[in-house]
Amino acid sequence: MIGVLFGGPTPEHDISILTGLLALRELERANRDVLGIYWTKAGTFASVARGVEAEAFANGVPAGSDALEFRLGETRGFVQPSGRFGKDKTLNLDAVVLATHGGPGEDGTIQGLLDLAGIAYTGPNVASAALGMDKLAFGSALIAAGLPSLRRVLVSASTESIPFAGPYICKPRFGGSSIGIDVVADLATLKARLTSNVHFARGCVVEPYRPDLYDLQIAVRSFPEVSLSAIEKPLRRSADTEILDYRDKYVGGEGMVSAPRELPANLPAERADQIRALAHEIAVLAGVRGVVRIDFLANDTELYVNEINTIPGSLSKHLFVEPVVPFLEQLDSLLAEARQCPAYSYSTAGSDGLVLRSATSIASKLA
Repeated sequence: MIGVLFGGPTPEHDISILTGLLALRELERANRDVLGIYWTKAGTFASVARGVEAEAFANGVPAGSDALEFRLGETRGFVQPSGRFGKDKTLNLDAVVLATHGGPGEDGTIQGLLDLAGIAYTGPNVASAALGMDKLAFGSALIAAGLPSLRRVLVSASTESIPFAGPYICKPRFGGSSIGIDVVADLATLKARLTSNVHFARGCVVEPYRPDLYDLQIAVRSFPEVSLSAIEKPLRRSADTEILDYRDKYVGGEGMVSAPRELPANLPAERADQIRALAHEIAVLAGVRGVVRIDFLANDTELYVNEINTIPGSLSKHLFVEPVVPFLEQLDSLLAEARQCPAYSYSTAGSDGLVLRSATSIASKLA
């Protein structure tokens, strides 16, 4: 059985539901043995009924869902508890499609949990998920690799100065979908945002705000071989917005699929080749697995790598138009790659008790 996992305790919860339902519906239409697994905002799990629609999740767990538990030990993975007198049922999942955006669904947390349970999953492993979610770490990796990027620094309440002139664009250190991003004129205003913006609780990174730069995006698939999508130029719904924001990206019937865009982007051949070459280099640098979206900032003379999205909205299915790659084919490739990667196996070799048997009392070590 295939599982499709979506939702989670993250600001991108709703977007994740849209992505998950797109994948779930495509696999259902192909008559695959598939089950939707909803990860609630509270952190619990539930299996959802076939054919469920997005609006059913607006107030929480949809009607007709069954509670699931995630267990580690002799029984590992998702379990449907039976109640007091029945027998619990462990879901026999050969692979899970991860449609989890942001937070613990994209920072390596759920990936580590599935590794512990020995369940194969699509998308990034723990290390590449953590790198992609941490804007400061990813920016440092770009600098170390000599790739073009805007300056990016971590700011806190104790910051006395920023090593470049404003205005500034400030972003949550961990997060995506343009949630929590703001533009400020100076450090004083930025510090006020640190206390008023809940998304900065785990850190805030700052870059120079460049209104002359526009967004460009490209997706990369890692299986069966590294391949690139068409290049997209996302468009803003309003000319008055300072950045490409959450509304521009996701307020529409299918999330990213229905967002305004220029696809393929009308670019000079040399610029398009630059983007493709950089995307391939970043895919190698970040250890890409599955499908990722790489975001750039550009004008007529400059090009910068902005971010990597290791589980992009709608799994970037809409970007594969040159040539067209059907969504079912994309999902099948993700699943084939997941099944090909052996489930992570932890070893206790060397932990034979010798150190414990030869140890003196703990109290003596504290003296």
